[in-house]
Formats: sequence, structure tokens, C-alpha cells
Amino acid sequence: MHVGAIRLSIRLEAAAVIGFGRSMGTMSWNEAYASHYDEWSAHMTADVPFYVELARKADGPLVELAIGNGRVAIPVARATGQRVIGIDYSPAMLEQARARAAEAGVELILHEGDMRDLALDEPAALIYCPFRALLHLPTWADRRRTFERVAASLRPGGRFAWNAFAFDHRIAARLDGEHQDEPVPHTVRYSVGDNRIDIRFDDGARSSLWWATRNEWLGLLDVAGLELEALYGGFAGEPFVDDSGEYVFVARR
Repeated sequence: MHVGAIRLSIRLEAAAVIGFGRSMGTMSWNEAYASHYDEWSAHMTADVPFYVELARKADGPLVELAIGNGRVAIPVARATGQRVIGIDYSPAMLEQARARAAEAGVELILHEGDMRDLALDEPAALIYCPFRALLHLPTWADRRRTFERVAASLRPGGRFAWNAFAFDHRIAARLDGEHQDEPVPHTVRYSVGDNRIDIRFDDGARSSLWWATRNEWLGLLDVAGLELEALYGGFAGEPFVDDSGEYVFVARR
């Protein structure tokens, strides 16, 4: 079946809901954050060829969770010649992705929805979630549900790839409460008891992330029935060591 014929079945929440809010008391971002995404993500470029290469090897549908403005999906679509199915909870980000895809001359199949409710009519060959987006899910239950839905949505041998930062207490001590002008004026607050980072922009935009350890990520793979294929410490395939700052995971169903 051609990828364009795939119907994504995903339970949509009320249009006014933002972030991954559903039943949670805390939203992981507000829509104003979308206006800063280009500048905020400008430093993250090494992940694009990594995910592009995984997509080139995939024999079947490609799905990006938290597609944002299409920063990764557009190069993936261009390199593979396939339409990329993209899911995001933010209408503003999806509008950016739609405009950028049109400008680039590629087609993305965009859906506003919740990754925790992912379901595909045809199983995917690759599902990926770049730019630490899984950290917007605040609880173990949220992440477990997402991993279980990913596992159910992959074909046998299909891959799930994502990246997330490894918490560094030295960085936290240096940045906590400090106002920074780059890349966008903001202040970062660390709530260690909740494993949470709150980013507050000067104009009122906000975003929150909840970090996880390596063993937590491995536990999620285990409960979802996925197998670890590789854990890298960077997008060039560097080994993950004690002082690595990034988890780059590839798992298989």
C-alpha cells in the first residue's frame, strides 16, 4: 500500500488543549512556544542525518512523533521520496510544518493528536521522535502508554528511535535560575524532586521537560516488548559512556 493511502487513526482531544495536557495538571508548553521553536532548535542539526539514514533503511511507512515544524521530517521526506506521517499536539507547530513542507516541495501527512493514542491502519517500518520530545511526557504512565502504542504500531522488525538528554547536575547547578539571552531570552528552573525543567521565556512562552535515566528508558522498552538495538552517546554513533550528554536510542519490535 502506498504511504499516502494510510489512514492514521488517532483519538483527538479538544482543540483548545495544548501541550500533552489531557488529564494532567501541568501543560508541557503553551502555544506561544511555537514562535520560538526555530531559534530554540537551531543548534540541533546533527540529528537530521541520523534520522534520515534510519529512514533510508526502512522498508515501509515512516512516522514522526512530535513533528513540530517539520525540521527533521522534511529532510526525511526529501531523502526517501516518501510522505512522512507526522503527529503533534500543537496546531501552531503543525501550521509551520505545513507551510515549510509546501515551500520545500515535499508532502507531509499531518495530524493533530496525542502520541499516547497512536494507532495505524498499516504498521510502520520506522517510528521516531527527535529533539527530546518524549521528555514532554511527565509521568511513567504517559511514557509507558506511548511505548506500548509504538510497539503495537510497528511491523515485525520495525524500528523505534529517539533521543533525550542525560541529566547533568553540574549543568543544572550552573543554569538554575540564571537568566540567559541566547538563543531566546529565557530563564531555566530545575525541580529536582520532580525531575522537571521549566523554561520560561521573557515574553510569557513556556515549556517543561521531565528527564529520565538510562534504566528508566530501558525499563520502558522492556514493558513494551521492544528490544534494544543500539544506545549511542551521540548522533555519529559514539559509544554511550559515563559522561555522555545525550541518549540516542534505536529499538526494534
